[in-house]
Amino acid sequence: MKQATLHQLKVFEAAARHGSFTRAAEELFLTQPTVSMQVKQLTKAIGLPLFEQVGKRLYLTEAGKELFTTCRAIFEELAQLEMTVADLKGLKQGQLRLAVITTAKYFVPRLLGPFCQRYPGIDIALQVTNHSGILERLTDNLDDLYVMSQVPEHLDVVFQPFLDNPLVVLAPVNHPLAHEKNISLSRLAEEPFIMREPGSGTRKAVQQLFATHETTVKVKLELGSNEAIKQAIAGGLGLSVLSRHTLTPDGANSELKVLDVEHFPIHRNWYVVYPNGKQLSVVARTYLEYLLDAAKQFSTSASSSSD
Repeated sequence: MKQATLHQLKVFEAAARHGSFTRAAEELFLTQPTVSMQVKQLTKAIGLPLFEQVGKRLYLTEAGKELFTTCRAIFEELAQLEMTVADLKGLKQGQLRLAVITTAKYFVPRLLGPFCQRYPGIDIALQVTNHSGILERLTDNLDDLYVMSQVPEHLDVVFQPFLDNPLVVLAPVNHPLAHEKNISLSRLAEEPFIMREPGSGTRKAVQQLFATHETTVKVKLELGSNEAIKQAIAGGLGLSVLSRHTLTPDGANSELKVLDVEHFPIHRNWYVVYPNGKQLSVVARTYLEYLLDAAKQFSTSASSSSD
């Protein structure tokens, strides 16, 4: 076997894990031709085919399976080395890898700012993804810490709530219900709703609330981002339920109105999560402690600004 580079192994591992050159390219911020070229060069170095394609799906050959197992072991050892080196350096240098659910992008950067100012030598890698994406990253142990709104019951994880996550009903400002008080769920059920994809924490919470009161949500439109949902609400396509954290305090949401609905807001929490048994680096431990403390102040300031 000829010499293979660490970069080639990293590209191969991502392609093997996803079963797709396209998804590997998206994860690594590379072009698909670059991924294909790196895998081609690695295949040449190994001397055996690593993938076989059946239809549109990539499958590992026997050589590919062996290399994939070896790659995972190599990267686990390198991650352990990185943590050891970071511990030796203290907090002067290091990297913090965070993965957050899409809605958390509205407040996590504001919690990161003071931490970065306090520890300027620490580099931050922040991944923002949807519910299925963050579960995939958590399963593959790709990050130090994960911020999400619902703890996965099927995974063995350590979790801690750190911030309130109230879910509110939003309508366009000119909606007939905009000025009504204590709107009933049965009345709300008559309205068309815009929701996130199936599996999202917000959608599950809303459907559970309606089911508890023996009614259902009339989902007219599914959209993949909170910003798209807010634009759709403003355009009169329907109502929606979103985290209050998606509403910025700068007046950018002047086209939207929080409705006064019985049983709302739905009170939920944000959680910081990591795999049970995972050894956190000194950087990750320090950020976790900082996050729990900073969230208290953030929650207080957010409450006062929304009054």
